[in-house]
Amino acid sequence: MVRLPAYAPMLAQLGALTSVQGEDWAVEMKWDGVRALAYVEGGAVRLMSRNGKDITPAYPELQLMAGATDRRAAVIDGEIVAFDEAGRPSFGALQPRMHQRNPVAVAELARAVPVTFMAFDILHLDETPTVGLPYSERRRLLESVLTPGFRWQVPVSFPDHAERALDSSRRLGLEGVVCKRLNSPYRPGRRSAEWTKIKNVSAVEVVIGGWRPGGGRRSGTIGSLLLGAHDERGRLRYVGHVGTGFTQAMLADLHQRLAPLERPASPFAEPVPREHARDARWTEPVLVGEVQYAEVTGDGLLRHPSWRGLRPDRSPADAVTSELLPRRGDAAAG
Repeated sequence: MVRLPAYAPMLAQLGALTSVQGEDWAVEMKWDGVRALAYVEGGAVRLMSRNGKDITPAYPELQLMAGATDRRAAVIDGEIVAFDEAGRPSFGALQPRMHQRNPVAVAELARAVPVTFMAFDILHLDETPTVGLPYSERRRLLESVLTPGFRWQVPVSFPDHAERALDSSRRLGLEGVVCKRLNSPYRPGRRSAEWTKIKNVSAVEVVIGGWRPGGGRRSGTIGSLLLGAHDERGRLRYVGHVGTGFTQAMLADLHQRLAPLERPASPFAEPVPREHARDARWTEPVLVGEVQYAEVTGDGLLRHPSWRGLRPDRSPADAVTSELLPRRGDAAAG
């Protein structure tokens, strides 16, 4: 039996349409879900998250994909997506599934909120790595190897037409697009401008570095989270606080997770504004979440952030200031 080697996913760089138009590029829709590498071998599928965690038990319905490669061993890159009633990707619907591992609860969630694996690249086939092939050849190979099924598919890739694809993504309520250079290889574990993402929604991963107690209806629990992201030197910079977007269940879960992580001093590289630090409970910066926001202020703080949920598929190092979209009207988005 073929033993498939381990890979790390290639990452896209944030950019602007002006840098990715022309016949050298193809465009794919950007899916709002959980990135995963699917290792198809020995009649089973093993799913690995972007930060190298085995997430196979959370998505049992994707095991059927084991028969979709005509018994050929393969490593396939894609996104695990949950859809709402209108057929749009829903990160909120996916949230309960990301954390659950209890087999009974997982089975119930799989029936109530089934997921789809959106395959967009192939890294290995049988005994041969395919990462060195150009994107155009890998896409053709993927489409010939993976037979679409009820819970997996190979979404369309558009030649050129980045602007048109981005307009379509807006109308469909999608997160944006990813533009990929046709002659580019797959670069495992690297972030490259050969894959450039253009977002419709300003959302970013952040590290929780502390929290402030709530008042009123939130008395005894969390009022807001203090957020950070790493700069180019690896320092954790304070990027603001978020107090909206939470459900009561989210607040209870966060309070339980953060309590054992408490520490005496701030984890941020610079002082947090006094009005936010006054009653702060500092925590070890190990939990990663995602927020949506309006813009970034001139001093690098998120304006009007709203909590979207924890990201167990991300590592703290994935939260970087370079992923923050500039203020609207700034010259370059990437």
